Amino acid sequence: MLKDFKAFILRGNVIDLAIAVAVGAAFTAVVTSFTQNLLTPLLAIPGDRASFADLKFTISGSEFRYGAVIDSIISFVIIAAVLFFLVVQPVNALIRRRKAGEDEAPATRECPECLSEIPVAARRCAFCTAQVSPA
Repeated sequence: MLKDFKAFILRGNVIDLAIAVAVGAAFTAVVTSFTQNLLTPLLAIPGDRASFADLKFTISGSEFRYGAVIDSIISFVIIAAVLFFLVVQPVNALIRRRKAGEDEAPATRECPECLSEIPVAARRCAFCTAQVSPA
């Protein structure tokens, strides 16, 4: 049983997942810090404050802190925008660029006589010397 557990832990998937979670947590801290310390203060430029956390109302002794909800929504939108423009868009551009390279026309074709790979523009096969029409 201990041997099976050791094999499970040392599998590549488990280690990769653990590393992904650790890197994700570190990345979350960076994005949160970037949002709270650089982007959220920009909200104070047109208004008088950058945080709405102090906004609240009370009904029958219960305190409703709607300002914290507003802060969370603004933070979520800013984080989503930062991730979209700094992570998702560049990755999508890389994927499109890579797929564009795959869609290029092939440089070779098969010789109809000997089935060897010859250049597309060839008029004679280099292997069997048969005449072929250019593609």
